[in-house]
Amino acid sequence: MIRALTACSTRHAWKVIAVWAVVGIALSLLGQAFVSRATQSGDAGFLPESYDSAAALRIAREDFGIRPDANLSTVLVARADGAPLAAADERRIGEVADRLAHRRVVMPRKQDDLPLMQDHSQVPRIGAGATAPDRAFRLLPVELTGNPQDPGLQDTYRAFRDQAKSAFQEAGMRTGFTGGLATTVDTADAEETRSMVVGMVMTGLIVLLHVLVFRSLAAALLPLVTVAIVGGAAVGAVVGAALLTGIDLAPSTPGLINVVLIGIGIDYFLFLLFRFREQLRAHPGQSGREAAAEVAGRVGTAVTSAALTIVAAFATLGIASFGQFRVLGPAIAVAVLVMLLGSLTLMPALLAVTGRRMFWPSRSLRRAPRAGAAGRLGERISRRPAAWAVAAVVVLGALTAGAAGVRMDYGQDAAGGEPTAATRTAQEIARSMPAGASDPATVFVRAKDGVPVTPERVAALAGALARVPGVGQVAPAVLSADRAAARIDLVLTAEPGGQEARDVVSGPVRAAVRAHVPAGTEAHVGGTAAVFADIAVAVSEDLKVIFPVAAVLIALILLVLLRSLLAPVVLMVAVGLGFTATLGAATLVFQHALGRSGVDFTLPLVLFLFVVALGTDYNILISDRIREEMERPGPARAAVGRAVRHTAPAITTAGLVLAASFGSLAVSPQSGLQQTGFATAVGILLSAFVLSVVLVPALAALMGRSLWWPVRPRTKAAPEAELPRPERLPVG
Repeated sequence: MIRALTACSTRHAWKVIAVWAVVGIALSLLGQAFVSRATQSGDAGFLPESYDSAAALRIAREDFGIRPDANLSTVLVARADGAPLAAADERRIGEVADRLAHRRVVMPRKQDDLPLMQDHSQVPRIGAGATAPDRAFRLLPVELTGNPQDPGLQDTYRAFRDQAKSAFQEAGMRTGFTGGLATTVDTADAEETRSMVVGMVMTGLIVLLHVLVFRSLAAALLPLVTVAIVGGAAVGAVVGAALLTGIDLAPSTPGLINVVLIGIGIDYFLFLLFRFREQLRAHPGQSGREAAAEVAGRVGTAVTSAALTIVAAFATLGIASFGQFRVLGPAIAVAVLVMLLGSLTLMPALLAVTGRRMFWPSRSLRRAPRAGAAGRLGERISRRPAAWAVAAVVVLGALTAGAAGVRMDYGQDAAGGEPTAATRTAQEIARSMPAGASDPATVFVRAKDGVPVTPERVAALAGALARVPGVGQVAPAVLSADRAAARIDLVLTAEPGGQEARDVVSGPVRAAVRAHVPAGTEAHVGGTAAVFADIAVAVSEDLKVIFPVAAVLIALILLVLLRSLLAPVVLMVAVGLGFTATLGAATLVFQHALGRSGVDFTLPLVLFLFVVALGTDYNILISDRIREEMERPGPARAAVGRAVRHTAPAITTAGLVLAASFGSLAVSPQSGLQQTGFATAVGILLSAFVLSVVLVPALAALMGRSLWWPVRPRTKAAPEAELPRPERLPVG
């Protein structure tokens, strides 16, 4: 089936290219236009209803009209001269706030806005707020609805911010903005230039790497163009599927999809390019179309198996209880399937059309290449496989030791860097009020017996909450319009996004609620700290299920591909060592060297999926070539040496590209993305340079053809001419 598909693509190359160009561009534009509508803001909505904070969110939505896409920010208003607020100042602040609360904020339009972009013009909801004990400022809660990652909503917030600054300035006041949407927008503004520079540098490095390897501009640019077209189609397909099914994506999902597709798409194109060049060298009289058909059919099997490994690994997230994982897995699986389709159709079509022109102006096709570093490495591993295997295990073991004492961090703090206006405003608030003033926890109480909820009915609960250590203030109870529910806001003394706040909420606060819930009512704790405390529990439970299920699925795919019982075991042990070594490296850097409270709570799962699944790609490629070489006459160790010589350049080049792709996330100011980028890049480099070109070949050389038991490779007659060796990789 795979050979039939690739053969059809090379026969009708121009038609395939035309279809992909039209469909890819169309889906890419639609994906960009609708991606914000397909994503869900916040994390609470991804928790199952059985969790306490999710039940609190349900009461907030049903009884208090708080929308799931509501974004709260806090406006600090103070006198411009720094004097304490007087009664007249308070009146003026109230008057200005009232005018702003009745003025519609119009979303600014830009020339590069897409025609279908959602209009986020709206009237903000502004609360009464609270005044600092020392009367240095007053805080006004402001609510805007929409996805905080949507550029349109961010522009609407900027328009409101400008209006508020101007209005309060006319009243002799200065303003500051923090919390929620304000922090998101300030971070986006601070990182806009850096993100653009990082993107340009990453693209330049990928192009430069391809130029150094292939000495050809076409071979350097075509993979990027191809991956951009197929990747755009993949994101559009995921967004379209989400809209049609009514499933909300996490805000980070589209960005992760892009990073994954850039990496694996270029990887797959590189696998084809190296084998295509090898084929053209070995058969000077063969046409580009014929060579492309043969290479795509041969490599297509390994690429398909590698892609299906990733799909299987990520599809297991569909069984997670935490909705963000449950949606992320199938979304990436769909995107990878689209990239696989492009790898089996568009990429072979481009090879068929360009032929030998793909490597112009390089003359490397006209001469036999030198053995190079890959050839020397293959010979050394084949001569002393035990020594190389031990060396690889020692390196991986040393890094694995770094995972000792690893802790999970569920915080939301930025990774550092220059403070933004939002962080400076938060620091000013913390000097006069408890740290949680800008983002309080909330206890919701709802009647189950039909008796109206009154302040007197919840007074005992409020009093008990005021005595909880870590609770700085308890606001008066606010009743719903039908008096069926009440909300009690708690200002914590700890930063809401930190571990201390989560411990307070999940421990003594919830204990106090359980002990003092009024008879005939139900009570639940919500807010940022409560949500992340529940996410910690959900993720911990999910990992216990996802890890073994994903491992079994990957092992089954390897079993079918390699037709062996021993080879899958070898590969799974290798990627397992790679996973633990990568987690250890991340722990050493972030928890021990940089002094963070731990590694991001999503990191073990992300590493397991990305490093194990993507790293298995390289192991599949080298294993497939080892089996192919062992089908030829001669010692098994010599076959391993030839496999390393032919395959190491493709694997190491692909590893550098994929590591650069993920490494671009390491400059993010968000701690989670920073750790994901760094650790995944390290894991990919370990997979490419240690596991796939050293450890797996060394173990294969030690085990010989018995590695493929019970279906050992059948030795074929020696070919008439030895295939020329690929040239030395000029990088690394």
